[in-house]
Amino acid sequence: MKLTKTFKAFFENEKSGGIILLVVTILSLFLANSSIQIPYVSFWEKEIAGHSVTDWINDGLMTIFFLLIGLELEREIYHGELSNIKNASLPIMAAFGGMLVPAAIFLVLNYGTTTQNGAGIPMATDIAFAIGILSLLGNKVPASLKVFLTALAVIDDLGAIIVIAIFYTTSISFLNLGIALGIWCLLFVLNRMKIHNLIPYLIGGVIMWYFMLNSGVHATITGVILAFVIPFGDGGEKTSSYRLQHFLHQPVAFFILPLFAIANTALPITENWHEGLNHANTYGIILGLVVGKPLGILLFSSVGVTAGLCTLPKNLKWAHILGAGMLGGIGFTMSIFITVLAFKNPEIIVFSKIAILIASVLSGILGFVYLRNILTKK
Repeated sequence: MKLTKTFKAFFENEKSGGIILLVVTILSLFLANSSIQIPYVSFWEKEIAGHSVTDWINDGLMTIFFLLIGLELEREIYHGELSNIKNASLPIMAAFGGMLVPAAIFLVLNYGTTTQNGAGIPMATDIAFAIGILSLLGNKVPASLKVFLTALAVIDDLGAIIVIAIFYTTSISFLNLGIALGIWCLLFVLNRMKIHNLIPYLIGGVIMWYFMLNSGVHATITGVILAFVIPFGDGGEKTSSYRLQHFLHQPVAFFILPLFAIANTALPITENWHEGLNHANTYGIILGLVVGKPLGILLFSSVGVTAGLCTLPKNLKWAHILGAGMLGGIGFTMSIFITVLAFKNPEIIVFSKIAILIASVLSGILGFVYLRNILTKK
């Protein structure tokens, strides 16, 4: 399978970004449990204009991450793996399984409890970490497996965004929401008028973010819907969409996501930290990501192929799909993001984040060892 220039650039950035995420996560955990624990943790909790530093990162800077996800999704739909329904159907089916089965496992353990709102946590896949681990296997990885995992993760993120919009929205201010959507409609008109200058779209996006922030709908959704009014044209290198996507790749991979990881893993780990893991919530997160992800991805892919809804690429085997499913259990960024939306209790948030870290490490190790084994035997 021939990989496009855009896909190669995306894959390389995500690969490097995944390695950086791993390093800064370890560093943040170390600092949060060192002699500078109190000032380090306090820094991220410091309030600026009524919001903590971490909140500004999660609600503000992460909107730019979601803008990049939206631009990448748009490109996939028009020119990438998702542009052909026959090619798109397999990762779409896999993504559905990878979201529904983990959520079902979590709900079986937590339904009717105070933590049932965390069902969205094990539904997500971290693109950067998953691709970063896959890239460690080198040239042994079939190109179609790279494309499958990337498309799966992008669709997964779209699913997480929809879940956030529907299930993690608080009381809605219809006035603010209406103003935000009105601005979006205005930007859509500019798109139809073939105005390609990015400045009015970016200014409009900032204003739209402000009203979305005050609407009750999570502000980061602004990034995704803004992406779809940025002029795409023919998708070439001179188009507004391509230029913005190309510009955002490195700041997101090497600044925004690492900063998000640092802020959200500033976790002081107490001596009895393991006691907090003995809870249905943490069982649901770990089992959902480590077991539910590969099971759901493999099961739904198999059903889709058996039913004739999609086909398995010639150089891919079911063993590859299972391996990709294991790497899909690396939730990290999106799982942590949903955690801080799902829960208000600081203790539950901390133990949920620890569970996510444990599950993501297990999924990464299992996926790497398993794929290296089957690719070596190939």
